[in-house]
Amino acid sequence: MERISQSWSHTSGIISPPFSLFSSKAFQPKQPRIDFSCVKELNDAIGVFQKMKSMQPEPSVRMYNSLLSVTVKIEQYSFALYMFDEMLRMGVPVNVYTMNIAVNCCCLLKDIKSGFAVMGIFFKRGYEPDVATFTTLIKGLFLNHKVAEAGKLFNMLLRFRICEPNDVMILTMVDGLCKSGNVLPARDLVRRLERSRLRPNVKAYNALLDGLRKSGMVDDALQLLSAMIEKGITPNVVTYNSMIQGLCDLGRLEDVKVLVNDMSNSNISLNVVTFSILIDAYCKERKMKEAEDLLEIMRQRNVCPNVVTYTALMEGYCLRGEIDKARQVLDSMVDKRLKPNIVSYNCLLNGYCRKGRIDEAWLHFLEVPLKGLEHNTCTYNTMIDGLFSKDRFSEGWKLFKDMEARRVTPNIYTYNTLLDGLCRNGEIDEALSFVHTIEGKGVTPDRVTYGAIINGLCKNGKLDVARDLFNQLPSRGVLPNARIYNMIIGALCHEGSTEEAQCLLTEMQSHGCAPDEVTYNIMTRSFLKKKELSKAIPYLEVMHEKELSADVSTLSMLIDQMQGKTKDDVLLKLMKDVLPKDFVS
Repeated sequence: MERISQSWSHTSGIISPPFSLFSSKAFQPKQPRIDFSCVKELNDAIGVFQKMKSMQPEPSVRMYNSLLSVTVKIEQYSFALYMFDEMLRMGVPVNVYTMNIAVNCCCLLKDIKSGFAVMGIFFKRGYEPDVATFTTLIKGLFLNHKVAEAGKLFNMLLRFRICEPNDVMILTMVDGLCKSGNVLPARDLVRRLERSRLRPNVKAYNALLDGLRKSGMVDDALQLLSAMIEKGITPNVVTYNSMIQGLCDLGRLEDVKVLVNDMSNSNISLNVVTFSILIDAYCKERKMKEAEDLLEIMRQRNVCPNVVTYTALMEGYCLRGEIDKARQVLDSMVDKRLKPNIVSYNCLLNGYCRKGRIDEAWLHFLEVPLKGLEHNTCTYNTMIDGLFSKDRFSEGWKLFKDMEARRVTPNIYTYNTLLDGLCRNGEIDEALSFVHTIEGKGVTPDRVTYGAIINGLCKNGKLDVARDLFNQLPSRGVLPNARIYNMIIGALCHEGSTEEAQCLLTEMQSHGCAPDEVTYNIMTRSFLKKKELSKAIPYLEVMHEKELSADVSTLSMLIDQMQGKTKDDVLLKLMKDVLPKDFVS
């Protein structure tokens, strides 16, 4: 059976097998009852199709359509198209429903041309496509990133009144535009439809609201929410969940409370998604008491927390450094017969690594496959970073090799972690070589990549090479940020080249990169180190103006310089002005 299933392939939409796969001679001409629920994989579909071809009397088109539908359900689109081709060859009286399934398969295979070709076949047979056919084609155009063509087809349907768009087609258009990054055209479309008799329903509004939210246009989404209510369109829990998520992402928890009250006033019950969003927001703010209170409210309302809910709690405890509590949450999930996912384990691994408990993290890393889960890129990144944080470089590299062997795709974060490890271990030449290696793999180094290399070069006494690379950054499409400027400025000051450091600081400002607290502390210390207090004071004054603080090293050097000198009230006040806010005087 496996050999048979490999003998066909889908190329251009209508399948032409190299030879007949199935022989009716092997089957007796009887018509058993077909149980389509038994079709769970490709070989099942092949077996049922063989059986149907041998049945007498011949199966109805309805039976064939049922098999096509279940084959699509198990995502065997190419074989569904092969069956469709065979049905045409055998003279099965296919109908519009058959056509829609075939068109859908072409679209799901991202073969939109064949989708239109199938429609052409039916035109020749005297069938007219219905609204479902055109909706499927529009969806296929979006799947193929043909946004303009989808819009043209929709407008053509309206202009020539070929068919009247229904709620599903309107939703497909709005959702497709939003997901392709065309949120404003989606809003324009909704406004245009509002003025016609084709009024978008709540699902279309939800798609637009979610698109606005994901584009950072939360206030626009809130205005749209008010407008849809005024038009008599009642929001549902999906509507509010999208808005609550958008506000939570911005940390606007007070506004969230208003929406939750609106839900209550409209008799819309919070569901597990709503509660999970709220719990996640409080956990990210490290407000575990509020998160735990919400969990208790869920229980009182018989809303069962799911893996997402508990994973949010785990992340909250990990952010507070309460790893053992996070582990207890994981165990409680298992006790409740919920299966933690890889995100849950990644959260726990990250928590252990942040606390420096690498060996415990490693044990949980090994536990993941035993739970029926697979390590993903994030899992490996977390563990490699944790090992490197404890200078266990050889173990980290060994894990990277294992990652590659298991075909888990590294990302730029993986490569940056490895580069940083090489640089911290003093292996600068190897780091530079590794950059060329990843470029050869088609990976584009980013600002973090170059920052790791420049930092490594500076700390290993190769300032000239670091400056050359720094000067090349704009031509490589990377603009240095304050952190990278600080690396070069710090290295210049370390070598006593304070004038060059001052020039670079001026250049930094002229390029629109604002110096930060670290920059001014570096410059202040460089002059204090040379016993040039008068040159350090202007930087302290700027820090005060910008409400920045001196760090412990700077303050310590200031105190040392003032020892044995006449009391200077102005300098003492300036010192007080740049003290960290949490510094106890």
